[in-house]
Amino acid sequence: MKKLYIAAAALIFAVGCGKAPADPFAGEWIDLTHDFDETTVYWVTAEPFKRTTVAEGTTDKGFYYSAYNFSGAEHGGTHLDAPIHFAEGKKTADQIELNELIGPGVKIDVAAKAEADRDYLISTDDIKAWEAANGQIPEGSIILFSTGFAKRWPDLKTYLGTDQKGPDAIKDLHFPGLDPAAAKWLVENRKIKAVGIDTASIDRGQSTTFEAHVALMTNNIPAFENVGDMSRLPPKGFHIFAFPMKIKGGSGGPLRIAAFLPEKQP
Repeated sequence: MKKLYIAAAALIFAVGCGKAPADPFAGEWIDLTHDFDETTVYWVTAEPFKRTTVAEGTTDKGFYYSAYNFSGAEHGGTHLDAPIHFAEGKKTADQIELNELIGPGVKIDVAAKAEADRDYLISTDDIKAWEAANGQIPEGSIILFSTGFAKRWPDLKTYLGTDQKGPDAIKDLHFPGLDPAAAKWLVENRKIKAVGIDTASIDRGQSTTFEAHVALMTNNIPAFENVGDMSRLPPKGFHIFAFPMKIKGGSGGPLRIAAFLPEKQP
């Protein structure tokens, strides 16, 4: 709160002195959200996205009007996994505070390794290698793991490993994810707000116990899944804004996530 008062005082002073305040949003916005439509990737057992037309066209009064109904599972497309998803008694989608969904961004790029091994587990060594090159992950960060799989969207076969649906398709899921040991290391050694990944799950496709989810979510750390293409993001120096649908009691929901790269000041 003190910082907010200082910032407000500085703004008032600048205006009083006739100086135009710097635009706090001068920079580049990068949308990291996949569109929701009939091609959106959902978990193989989930209800897919559906949209039906209520009205579309010129009315008898002479004005244009359109309206639609939509439906789908909480967990599909670019979406939030709230802690309650894998941790009893932890936060639901509506209980996550806004300041937990905004923070300095960190991109840990493992795309080359994931290209060579589609079942790749993002390791503690990958995180430590990022820190060796960029410094320690700042407190309150949102970590995005970039596997390069967003470029495969929405082709089910190349993105998920299978284009089949239903419980029998689960065994054929093949995509990278976070090693549970790395998830535990983050919980124990770094104070982060959330994690995100450009695959269908923070656990790799072949996981059956979802231990990375459990490690994070028992500590009230949410995850963002099916994040869009991160190739334009630097390793650090950007901010993440991630706002899910506020579903009361929800275990997740559709997410609009964006990165902001501030303009460098002269």
